[in-house]
Amino acid sequence: MENTREKLLKIMGQVRPGVDFENCPDLVKAGVLDSLMTVMLTMEIESSMGVKISPLDVVPDNFRTVDSICALIERLMNK
Repeated sequence: MENTREKLLKIMGQVRPGVDFENCPDLVKAGVLDSLMTVMLTMEIESSMGVKISPLDVVPDNFRTVDSICALIERLMNK
């Protein structure tokens, strides 16, 4: 069974193929996740992982790294 991180990396790879997400220190600053990519990623996370991400949660700090996105997902799953 896949854990949250593995599922997230699979989703991220589908939304933005060919990017080494785990070794990027800041996905937002590096331009890997711009506003359009963030919206696309949010939609995929919601449909694949069964969480609802509020527009208030779609802020750069929650999408800077794989770890910060995982923390957001896990927080929402535990609500």
